[in-house]
Amino acid sequence: MSDSATYGLTTGAVARRLGVSPTTLRSWDRRYGIGPAAREDGRHRRWAPEDVAMLEEMCRLTASGAPPAEAARIVRTARAAPGTTGTEVPGTAGPGAVPGTEPGTRVRSAEPGTRVRSAEPESYPGRPGGPRRDRPEEPGPARQPGSGNGLPLGDVRRECRGLARAAVRLDGPALDALLRDAVADHGLVTAWEEVMAPTLHAVGRKWESSGDRYVEVEHLLSWHVSTALRQVVPAGHRSVAPVPPVLLACVPGEQHTLPLEALAAGLSERGLPTRMFGAAVPAEALDAAVRRMGPAAVVLWSQARSTANHALARHVAGSSFGVKGARTRPLVLLAGPGWAGRTPEPGTLRPGGLREALDALSRHQAGVRAAPPV
Repeated sequence: MSDSATYGLTTGAVARRLGVSPTTLRSWDRRYGIGPAAREDGRHRRWAPEDVAMLEEMCRLTASGAPPAEAARIVRTARAAPGTTGTEVPGTAGPGAVPGTEPGTRVRSAEPGTRVRSAEPESYPGRPGGPRRDRPEEPGPARQPGSGNGLPLGDVRRECRGLARAAVRLDGPALDALLRDAVADHGLVTAWEEVMAPTLHAVGRKWESSGDRYVEVEHLLSWHVSTALRQVVPAGHRSVAPVPPVLLACVPGEQHTLPLEALAAGLSERGLPTRMFGAAVPAEALDAAVRRMGPAAVVLWSQARSTANHALARHVAGSSFGVKGARTRPLVLLAGPGWAGRTPEPGTLRPGGLREALDALSRHQAGVRAAPPV
């Protein structure tokens, strides 16, 4: 029998297994009493399997957006209840029930180090139970300052804090679940503007102020946000309107694509065709694509004033295509903060956010669809 099986795991080994830092585990022990039931020589922490199961539940609750103090209270109650094993919470429908879930919802037992999941839909602490799709729309959680494991979140939704904690822990499965739930609960626009974007901005600010630290957090979070946006509307779920597509591209030198991906997801959700060209599209390539495709609209994204190419915007807005005598021009949307501070170019619009851009493009496409054929 190994020493780890006999005496339990060290704090470093448990931290690696759960994807949290050893400092976080020590902090939970010191602040909230979430520590091992026994200590080697009365000093060194040694985590038994039931202790690891308790930490898994703590990680699950905090990733769901529960404040650490409240999550710790739930976990301590579970540990203290007679006959419980660390994954059972007294006051629920039976052994293995998750706090806040419908009676009968259970958590399967698992080996230490594996993430415990229920086969049935879960609800988060403080929210009504039952599958999300069956619940009426409810007001979002009150905004309040809170910690996202050291990220500068400020006044945000509770979901942002849970998302930030999962990102700092590099917990990909939790990120997928939280992002999927945010879109299901609040809709794409609110999920993007009030959950995804604020968390991405906080990670970006932390990265900029910490040298090379947190770059892996930013990359992981960006990847999972991109994945969540592409899964908003499954392929073939909604028919595409018989209109020319909306072309989406970042201006030359611009690498930020996630806002365009959110717009593409919103257009797909409304049944409008898109062509996503992504980051840093050269001017010549963009001009050739516009002339080849004849798009109904072109969205040019600029994150910073240094990349906002007003000459390119004027050129695209002045492009025409089609048969002689019935040539048309695309609507051009100047999206992103880089375009701010100047009057929009003739033939262009500058939307104030995702919802405004979606509404403008929907109205324009409806007009294109209603126009009589030539």
